Parts: sequence; structure tokens; C-alpha cells
Amino acid sequence: MNRAGLLKYLLIAVGGLVVVNLLASMFYVRWDLTEDKRFTLSEPALATLDKLENPISIDVLLDGDLPAEFVRLQREARLLLEEFQSEHEDLGFTFLDPREDQANPDAVVEQLIQLGMKPANVTTEDNGRVSQEMVFPWAVVTHGERSEIVPLLRNRQGATLEDRITHSIQNMEFAFADAFAKLGVTEKKRVAVLRGNGEYDDRYLSDFLTTLRAYYNIAPFTLDSVATDPEQTLRQLQQFDAALIARPTEPFSEVEKLVLDQFMVSGGKTLWLTDGASMELDSLLAGGGEALAIANDLNLSDLLFRYGVRINPDMVADLFCSQIVLATGEGREAQYNPLPWIYHPLLLSSNNHPINTNLEALRMQFASSIDTVGSRYDKTVLYRTSPRSRTEGVPKLVSLNILDREPDPQQFQPGGFPVAVLVEGSFNSAYANRIRPIELRGFQENGPENKLIVISDGSLIANQLNQGRPLELGYDKWTGSFYGNKEFLINSFNYLLDDQGLLDLRRKEVDIPLLDPEKTAENKMRWQLLNIGLPLLLLLGIGLTFNALRKRRYS
Repeated sequence: MNRAGLLKYLLIAVGGLVVVNLLASMFYVRWDLTEDKRFTLSEPALATLDKLENPISIDVLLDGDLPAEFVRLQREARLLLEEFQSEHEDLGFTFLDPREDQANPDAVVEQLIQLGMKPANVTTEDNGRVSQEMVFPWAVVTHGERSEIVPLLRNRQGATLEDRITHSIQNMEFAFADAFAKLGVTEKKRVAVLRGNGEYDDRYLSDFLTTLRAYYNIAPFTLDSVATDPEQTLRQLQQFDAALIARPTEPFSEVEKLVLDQFMVSGGKTLWLTDGASMELDSLLAGGGEALAIANDLNLSDLLFRYGVRINPDMVADLFCSQIVLATGEGREAQYNPLPWIYHPLLLSSNNHPINTNLEALRMQFASSIDTVGSRYDKTVLYRTSPRSRTEGVPKLVSLNILDREPDPQQFQPGGFPVAVLVEGSFNSAYANRIRPIELRGFQENGPENKLIVISDGSLIANQLNQGRPLELGYDKWTGSFYGNKEFLINSFNYLLDDQGLLDLRRKEVDIPLLDPEKTAENKMRWQLLNIGLPLLLLLGIGLTFNALRKRRYS
């Protein structure tokens, strides 16, 4: 080939590259070739973004000198936000170091903590020196005058930091889409928090209701007025879309039950958290290590039975359980030891429904078993105890002395007791073809398609207190463990109130392949030689080949 021909082909190649770059700048096209569509935004996520018309500003507090694990989290956050940015032209994001160029960094840290953005303390080792680093894995999404904080690092029971980072990356699309959904809500559905039957007061429901308020309008509602004007009480209750019954301790009257029945038949959703047995750990500790568990008779058995469930007057004992912390010794010699407590079962999800998919283990306390009865409605067991569990009838004397002996696994059978059940169908009144305590005008025997959820442990919804201040629901201050109680309850309301999009998004799984540390260490030298030596050998081979061809041509 002569020099003119070579120049011709070179000009064609350069021209082709210029045309390709011009087309690429005019038309934005990306292909996701990953098996799990890792870089493809799901339809529910895009739907939440489409509802936001004004500019969206996102500040990500992951910049500066980060530990290696958080560099990976930062990179994945950037890739995801670039995907969102490609779908919304008015979306902008910035990565910030919250402690950079600040005259008083400690004040900034304290302000972030007060806003709910707690730092992650990471232990790093460099040349034998161990140090603690503070990282704020959070983002703030601002739309107009409203803002939502986004947790980028999720807690996970018993997981290493690397596992938590991986789990957080899998959940990141949901985390941002959830914030977009909250900012895009213009008309919220209404949830009534029932009062008047000894339910939990607000300080124990504080964290859950604060989280739920971002999705729905919440208001307390008392049934006391049924004694004087039950029809007016029912009309007022029917203005709500759902009702939360959080651990009542006082029996319901027949008229109250009739009002609740008509609320459900008319389409109102309900979430019941009721105990089959009355027992608390505080009662044990205050009673010298012993307390009597008794049946918790709320006069609800016949009502719930007609809807397909029965909460039994018993307690579940499970070998797969959480720990309680007890003090041994006195004064300065006191030691606090975590001990497994069989009456606080840990519940793993079977991932059989959008409500319980990809959730952490739940912790219950003195839960009861649930029987599903009848075949009129569709019933889904959302959670059940482990195969190594049993039920214990009440009344029963519960003692901390059981901690002194090793439990016999053979005595914990048959296991698998339901403790959370979803009921769906066209509800028929529990008072149809029965003598009713009063006659209500417009009484309905049959209603539209509806849903309810029954959970046999009221404490599932209760947050702990620290010096009178509520802690995050699912956090155990005594062991430092996190559980999935809050996410499960939020999912339950999302499903009951037909917010299916976010539930579908939470089910998305991203497979992030990681190197095996043992194999990496074992084959470290081989891969180093391969990565360094192979390119040199290729260059040497190309050079020798080119030199040989050149000699042959001009010899």
C-alpha cells in the first residue's frame, strides 16, 4: 500500500470517529448488559420521579478521604444518580464532605446528628496503625421548600461492614425513589390511630408514626363516643382509609366491635397488633425474676374469628431468639451479659409476599400463636416461628431461672407457628345473621374487596426510650442490634393502602459479585505476575513481530 492510500484510510477512520462522537453527543444511548439489569431504573422508581416537576437538588455527604468500603458506596451512588439524571433534566447532585472547610466541624457534626443523620464509625488499619474514622452515609433530596433525608448505609443484623455496603447498594434505588415518592405526595390517605382501650401511648409509637406521617395523614381516634352516638362515631371513622390498633389492653365493648366491623365491611383497612397473653420483661425484672403470664382477654376473639384468624391465649417459646441483657454482681463488680431469651423469638422472612421481601429479621416479645380458620377469605402467613419452637399455655409462671439450664431442642416442636397473617377478600360482616347489640342505620352485610393484617405481638411496634426520648423502632439499646420491625410495618400499610409501586421496587435484587478473600490471598502472587508480566510479554511480542516484518519487507 502506497503512502497516498494509507493517508486515505487514515482520514476515513478519523472522519468516522468524528461522526460517531457527534451522534453520541446528540443522542444519549446506554445499554445495560448486566444479567440483573443493575443499571436500569425500574418503572416504579421512574414513576416517583415523574411526579416531581420542579428542579431536584441532591446533596450526597460522601466525599473526601473515605475508607475503601465507602468509596464503593460513593461510586454506586454516583452511577445511580447519573441514571436518575438522564431521566429528569432538572435533577442535579453534588458530593460533599460535611467536615471540609468548616470553621467548627464539631458543630456541623452535632447539627447533622440532630437532623437524624447519625455517622458511621469505621475502624481502619494502615501499616499497623488502627484509627477511627467518622463517615456520614446520607443524602438530602430537596424539591421546592421540602427536603427528605436518604440513608445510604443500612443496618443489618450480624453483618460485616462489607456485607452492609453490599446490602445498601442493593437497596439504594428504593432509598432514593422512596424520598422522591414522599416529596411527590400531594394528597395523603388518612390513618386513624385508635385510642380508648389502653393502647400504647405516643412516646412508644413516636418513631413509627413519624415515619408513617411522611406517607399518610395520621390522627388519633377514640371509640368512647360509641356509647352516646355510635352512628356518628362510625361516620367519623369511615372518613379514614385505615385504622391502627396498637396493643390494646382493655376489652372492647360489643358496640365498639360492631363499629369496627362496619368500618372493615365498608372498605376500611385495619392493622391489628394484639397480644394473646399479658406479659412483659419489665414485670419479670420488677418481680424478682418471676411473673405470672395470663390471658389477654380483649373480647375480640369472635370478631377476628369471623374474619379467618384466631389469636390463641398462649406464648411462643423459640430457640431461634434474640437476647436480653441481665446484670450479674453488684456495684462496680456488676457485669452485663447478653443471654438468649426464648420468649423473644427472631422471625426470618420466607419472602413469599411483597410485604416481607428483603427484610431484616423481626424481633417479637411474648408473642402468641395464630390459627387461620375457615376458607372464605385468602390468608397469607407473613411470618411464622422457627422449626424449633413450641407454644406454652397461660396462666404460666415465667421465671428468669430458665436461663440457668440449657434448653432441650427436642422439647421445641413442632414449630412453624403463624404470628403475622394477611387476610384478603370481600368481607362479610361478623354480625350478619346474628343479634346485634344495637341497630345501625345503613348496616352492611357485605362489602367490597378489602384487607387486614393481624399480628400477635403488640410490642412489635414499640420503640425503646433513652432518658425519656424515643429511639428508632427496631433498635435494641441493650444489645446494639437492629431489627426489621419498622420496615415490615411500613410495608404493611403501603400494601393495605395499595401503594404497590414502592413494594415492587423493594423486591428488586442486585447481584454484586465480590472477590473471595481466601482465594484472593492464596493466588495473590500469581495474579500480580499475570497483571504485570502479561502486558510486557505482549508488548515484547508485538515489537519482535513488527521488527521481523520490517526486516522481511526491506531486505
